Amino acid sequence: MKTKLFLIPCLVLTGLIICTTLISYATVQSSTSPELKPIQLLPPQTEGGRPLMQVLKDRKSSRKFSAEKLPPQALSNMLWAAFGVSRPDSGKRTAPSAMNWQEIDVYVAMAEGLYLYEAKGHTLQPILAEDVRAAAGIQPFVKDVPVNLIYVADFTKMGKATAEDKVFYSAADTGFIAENVYLFCASEGLATVVRNLIDKPALTKIMKLRPGQRVILAQSVGYPKK
Repeated sequence: MKTKLFLIPCLVLTGLIICTTLISYATVQSSTSPELKPIQLLPPQTEGGRPLMQVLKDRKSSRKFSAEKLPPQALSNMLWAAFGVSRPDSGKRTAPSAMNWQEIDVYVAMAEGLYLYEAKGHTLQPILAEDVRAAAGIQPFVKDVPVNLIYVADFTKMGKATAEDKVFYSAADTGFIAENVYLFCASEGLATVVRNLIDKPALTKIMKLRPGQRVILAQSVGYPKK
């Protein structure tokens, strides 16, 4: 009887020690885990730039990038040029979309994590606090490019369009956005290339996309390698 009475407090004490240890571990893990916060982008600079005909002449694809990060203003300007809101009264964008579905979401993969460009507020919304650039393409240079844009179609925004039309129009609308980025990069002396060499099922899983979402293309952006 005495032995049993002695064991009860010992078991309680052991339980308390285990609980305290687990709580402490969870606290440490929480405090050391990276936290990705929303980014309010700088207002886009819509004045200036090079003449359109010169930009068209200089537009090209490049696969040689510097590791230098884009300044905040350049990132802001580039995303606005890609698919920003150009007419605030109507919410219409810098690139056209069939039926004004605006079904293409622009994800931004950088060293600090994965973001979703939210055009209305001109912000980057956090998605994953990890570097997923290597998953944005199978070519070796992709993992080191400062910015990889990932174009994702949200078929749920396309109403009663047929499956064939959803694929066709989302591909066309992605092309308009990618060309805007090409022209911006040509104007600003940046390097870019649009890519389809992607393990799309793997990337879809990493990005935790919904069944109605589909990766269409990716586009790398950075300074040219000198």
